[in-house]
Amino acid sequence: MVSTAFSDVLESVREVGTSRFSAANVAHVMGLQFQDLAELAKVHRNTLRTHPESPRLQSALRDLMRVLSAAAAVQPDPQRAIFLIKNEPIPAFRHKTLLQLVQEGRTEDAIAYLESISAGFVG
Repeated sequence: MVSTAFSDVLESVREVGTSRFSAANVAHVMGLQFQDLAELAKVHRNTLRTHPESPRLQSALRDLMRVLSAAAAVQPDPQRAIFLIKNEPIPAFRHKTLLQLVQEGRTEDAIAYLESISAGFVG
């Protein structure tokens, strides 16, 4: 079940009047610089502003929100869930963070890890 706090976060990152994510809002919520978000999405920094509909950018933003959704099941407080994604080194992944896994294109691994944690397994 998706928490109310996560659904509020999800709505806050939507680009008003569209069905896509706002890169600026995602960067703000996640506490990321535009350059860092662009690197995560593997797009030029200007793409965030000039081509927010870019399929590559939207896919990366969607992956980030998927990981945040999975993290919300482990840590319902959105700020703590974001901290977990950005900062907690995971021994099972050579001490990389979940954000680093997403940047490497390993979103499914990040989500599987979070689902195992929420089920009671320790990674």
